[in-house]
Amino acid sequence: MPGEKTETQRLVLVVEDEKSIADILRFNLELKNYRVSTAYDGEEGLAKARAEKPDLILLDIMLPKMIGFEVCEILRKEGNNVPIILLTAREEEDDKVKGLEIGADDYITKPFSMREVIARVEANIRRNVMPQHPVAAADSAMPVSGNLSINTDSHQVFRAGKVISLTQREYELLTFLASHPNKVYSRVDLMEQVWNYGYVGDDVRTVDVTVRRLREKIEADPANPQYILTRRGAGYYFAVN
Repeated sequence: MPGEKTETQRLVLVVEDEKSIADILRFNLELKNYRVSTAYDGEEGLAKARAEKPDLILLDIMLPKMIGFEVCEILRKEGNNVPIILLTAREEEDDKVKGLEIGADDYITKPFSMREVIARVEANIRRNVMPQHPVAAADSAMPVSGNLSINTDSHQVFRAGKVISLTQREYELLTFLASHPNKVYSRVDLMEQVWNYGYVGDDVRTVDVTVRRLREKIEADPANPQYILTRRGAGYYFAVN
C-alpha cells in the first residue's frame, strides 16, 4: 500500500541543530535503506515525532527552543515508546543517567563513529514496537511470582491486578529475567541478550539504571525488592521461590 513502511524503509527522525552532523547522519542512514526526517530544534523535533511516528529518534540533548531531555520526557509522558537514542557532546555521567531515567533507551557521545551509530540504530530498531491493545484483563495474564503477572499477547504487566506502565526496554528486561527464574545474569550478559549489543564497556551503566526504574514500578518496596534481586559481584536475577 502507498506510504506503508517496509522492513527496509524504517523511518528515523534525526533531531540535531548542527546541520553538518544531521546531513552526515542522514547520508549514512539512507545508505542503509532507512528513510530519514530531520528537525533542527526541540520544538520541531517534538512536532515531527508526534506527526510522523518514526521508528526511532536520534535526539541531540543541547537544542534550541527545547532541549532533548524535555522532548524525551514529554513523549514518554504521552505514552510514546518509540526508541530514543540521545546524542550528547558532554561526558558527564549525570547527563547519561538523567537521559535513561526519563525514558531514553540509549545514548551516544560525540564525537561518534558512524559504525557505532548504525549498530545502535539497528539494534534498537529491530525491537518490536509494543502493540497498542486495549488494556487486557489481569486474569488472562500469566502469574510469574507473587502478585506479579505478564500478558505476553498484549505486552502488559500487572501487579495485584492493576496494569503497570513500562517502557518497551523495561518490559523486555523483565520478561527476559522472568523467563529464566533464579538464573543470574551479569550486566554484560544483559547488554548482549536484551540490548542486543555485541560490545559493552561503559554501557553497562544502562542496565543498572533500567533495573532501578523497573524496580520502582513493579516492587512494593524498591529498596527491598522481592522480584529482581542482585547477586553481589555476579549480576541480577528474577527470584522465584
